[in-house]
Amino acid sequence: QVQLVESGGGLVQAGGSLRLSCAASGSIFRLNAMRWYRQAPGKQRELVAGISSGGSTNYADSVKGRFTISRDNAKKNTVYVQMNSLKPEDTAVYYCAADVLDYGLSTTSYWGQGTQVTVSS
Repeated sequence: QVQLVESGGGLVQAGGSLRLSCAASGSIFRLNAMRWYRQAPGKQRELVAGISSGGSTNYADSVKGRFTISRDNAKKNTVYVQMNSLKPEDTAVYYCAADVLDYGLSTTSYWGQGTQVTVSS
């Protein structure tokens, strides 16, 4: 089994910054793509940003230029998202997800439990 634990959410004023972290642990042979999603009340979950094992990144149009995704494979199997210039519409529960290759060479996608980000106007 694999566990993803997110941290770093909270309440921030518009224009402020937060950095979310997601640490993966468990039966991991290799972490492939890692992603951040968010879900606002009454809305569908949407992809915010993704990063491949090689470091290629992609972003939702709504966060381009404000959010930066990164990962630390060497030490902690951790993915981060630095969120700057936050807007009230960024308010949501943020989830990380990871595609994990286990020691049986099977790939499974895992999700974290989510962390709340609230941006006040």
